[in-house]
Amino acid sequence: MTKTLPKSTKNLIIGGGLSGLTLAYFLEKDYLVVEKEFSFGGYCRTVDNKDYVWDYAGHFYHFQTEEFKRLFTSLVEPEEIVHQKKVTKIYYKDKLIDYPFQTNIHELEKTEFIDCLYDLFFRAEKEEYDSFLDMLYGKFGKSIVEKFLKPYNEKLYATNLGNLDKDAMGRFFPYADIEAVIQNMKKLSEKSYNDTFLYLKRGTGYFIDKLASQLNEKNIIADCPVASINSEEKYAVMADSQRIYYENLINTAPLNNFLSMTGLDNSLLKELSYNKVLVLNLGFDRPSPRYKKEHWVYYPDKELNFYRVGFYNNILGTDKLSLYVEIGFSKDQEVSADAQLALTLDNLKKVGIISDDMRLVDKNVILMDPAYVHIETETNSAVHRLIADMEKNNIYTLGRYGKWTYSSMEDCMIWARDLSKLLGD
Repeated sequence: MTKTLPKSTKNLIIGGGLSGLTLAYFLEKDYLVVEKEFSFGGYCRTVDNKDYVWDYAGHFYHFQTEEFKRLFTSLVEPEEIVHQKKVTKIYYKDKLIDYPFQTNIHELEKTEFIDCLYDLFFRAEKEEYDSFLDMLYGKFGKSIVEKFLKPYNEKLYATNLGNLDKDAMGRFFPYADIEAVIQNMKKLSEKSYNDTFLYLKRGTGYFIDKLASQLNEKNIIADCPVASINSEEKYAVMADSQRIYYENLINTAPLNNFLSMTGLDNSLLKELSYNKVLVLNLGFDRPSPRYKKEHWVYYPDKELNFYRVGFYNNILGTDKLSLYVEIGFSKDQEVSADAQLALTLDNLKKVGIISDDMRLVDKNVILMDPAYVHIETETNSAVHRLIADMEKNNIYTLGRYGKWTYSSMEDCMIWARDLSKLLGD
């Protein structure tokens, strides 16, 4: 059934995920959000399942600012919020060691510990690094890199780490020096941006629902994909051929998809690199025999198809094993969910997450495409130039995927608030 859409709006927002809805919240008026999916939230959606809480991926709230923590707690009932101190491990040679690897090398077998400590002490640091991989070797030495940092990140990003910018993960990368390593030998201390986090009993999507409920329902329209953009005459053509004219266009969709709509820079479109992640949400009939308290675990072993497994039941304190399993692919790889599920079930047994007598009760399959963008030095500079040029024509882009970067959910909300101030002037 064709929707009757407004013919014009001051601020046309493409995408009803966290960024788009937060921008609308702060704008308060003079906006129209168009979302291509049947529901709002983007990758922050929660799967509708009566027995298990599953998100589109593991999304947890760890606010650094009081403003957005207050917004979160003002919209969500206190009894719906779960407070957790993060428990994360690395599966290494059938042992669970504390994360991050580089500050917990003392938990390794003695010979490996000595190798890591020796190479860390005699690492060849440089003033400037050529790539993410070059930075890893310079900061941590050969053993730490080749035992964990290189194989894990290659599985995650599904690319050659030598192609990534040295600051590809920015503040989210857990750096460590000799002093931190030595201190951690006596007292475990994880100081990271998300060492504590909040989650919701009904899943991440519950906050999205609460945020959307604050908006004028006539101004947020789901199942409304954009087919193309005419940036010169300032209108969007919807999939049903209706036109919406705008003063300001705000994109929160992945930048590669947005460029396909506009035809602005086909050369850059070819350069943008990223991975895909297959997310398998799995529900079993009983708890894991081995993993009783872990919130998520990293798997650097390349013989295992997944790079990370998260335990919703340990976060929520529920009885039956409820997992999200993440498997990385390059953007051009074919993905067979059935084949990966069969392989995953075998590998879950190998690492002790499930046993032979456990039964898979339910499952949900999601392909994130794109998932993690690849921050490459030259391409990153071209993206920044493109964004600056678009803004001269009242086209703005928001969010991790809109800005083609690595960020937290709170970062996206901050960017949205800041843009609302500019658009409101």
